[in-house]
Amino acid sequence: MTRITGIRGLTAGSSAQEVVDGVDLDGRVAVVTGASSGIGVETARALASAGARVVLAVRRPEAGERVAEDIRRSTGSTAVAVQELVLDDLGSVDRFVDRWSGPLHVLVNNAGIMATPERYTSAGWELQFATNHLGHFALATGLHDALRDADDARVVSVASTGSNDSPVVFEDLFFLRRPYDPSEAYGQSKTANVLFAVGAWQRWAGDGITANACMPGGIWTNLQQHWDPEVLRREQARATDVVKTPQQGAATSVLLATAPELSGVGGRYFEDCREAEIVPEVLDGLHGVRDWALDPVAAERLWDVSLALLDAERRRTR
Repeated sequence: MTRITGIRGLTAGSSAQEVVDGVDLDGRVAVVTGASSGIGVETARALASAGARVVLAVRRPEAGERVAEDIRRSTGSTAVAVQELVLDDLGSVDRFVDRWSGPLHVLVNNAGIMATPERYTSAGWELQFATNHLGHFALATGLHDALRDADDARVVSVASTGSNDSPVVFEDLFFLRRPYDPSEAYGQSKTANVLFAVGAWQRWAGDGITANACMPGGIWTNLQQHWDPEVLRREQARATDVVKTPQQGAATSVLLATAPELSGVGGRYFEDCREAEIVPEVLDGLHGVRDWALDPVAAERLWDVSLALLDAERRRTR
């Protein structure tokens, strides 16, 4: 399988707006999770500027409304709406799905949390796995029919080279039998994000749904709020030459959501507006993907486990 590079000359320094230059999304509908801060804002802005009707799916609707108004002003689009979505609350995800009507052309699973202290949801799920993977899995599978009813629907799973830190440990997903490590928990959830794209492509390609995962790049946002302050300062000082702006960080997500060149291309992992290489280890922290994140057998297993977890929680709360 040939690795995809060189799309329209786009690079690591390209912005989301450059990606949609000349792209017409009129009549298409997009949902962007986590669109009240960071790269989610710029992903939504680029999609709106290209003519899409965009729904900001956010934990805090009041913050989402402020962002929506800013996007309306900057793009001239009036088709920007806000809906509440709390990804670590399955009831909230199901309510979002139940309210949805009509086809959905683009779903960008962008929201995420990183390196949090050890916490669990009411379902007993470790918080990072619950938020980053299971909530998005419930959202995407719940919206499957809306995606199927669209023309060339795209699902974008925003992952990270944090997946280098851990495969999905099926024997102990929630750190019940091993010491909790915030970075390993984050890494596992990001590996799950990539495996979801692989699994969705395996199942949904025949429905006209394309699913891919991406690494946005190194961007300083609220995502790092749980880092040790000294570590954060040290990394900010060290990595000045590779840090992206939020507009640049949103570019690869927007590419996967919109590029005509990627129609019918799925189950892959992209970075810097190109397909990443499979590597034995992500040495620089920014480039490449481990083979365990693209393993179709692990993707199949994760899909089945995720469905079982959601089903058990719905029965528990019925």
